[in-house]
Amino acid sequence: MSIAERLTELGLQLPPVPKPIGNYVAGVQVGNLLFMSGIGPRLPEGGVITGKLGADMTVEQGYDAALVVGLNMLANIESVIGSLDRIERVVKVLGMVNCTPDFNDMPKVINGFSDLFVELLGPERGRGARSAVGMVSLPNQIAVEVEMVLQIAP
Repeated sequence: MSIAERLTELGLQLPPVPKPIGNYVAGVQVGNLLFMSGIGPRLPEGGVITGKLGADMTVEQGYDAALVVGLNMLANIESVIGSLDRIERVVKVLGMVNCTPDFNDMPKVINGFSDLFVELLGPERGRGARSAVGMVSLPNQIAVEVEMVLQIAP
């Protein structure tokens, strides 16, 4: 089953490819590795999910924001390599959570991103090395940002 078919089966749809908000590209391929720039929770209808975990957002809201980040990341991946079916495996994920200093559940928030990739690729290909860290602030006060490295097929 293709990743596009799996997304449909899960009732999910890729959003339009977001435009970079700075001087960078969405991703860079080096050999069989694809290094994807960080992306936030941009909504298909416009705008972004903002907020600070531990202040005005719950873990569940953060998880949902991380899922939106995952869909945006998939759209960006497809724009860089042409087909999501070229993804061989997730190598590394860095998840950044906009949170208060006493917030401790960054891994639970970033699971929204990681769970999506496991659902689409399976546990062997969809689960990679991962860091989930808290930040005092993220660009435009977005709730979550994720960057990643993937192994891709030629």
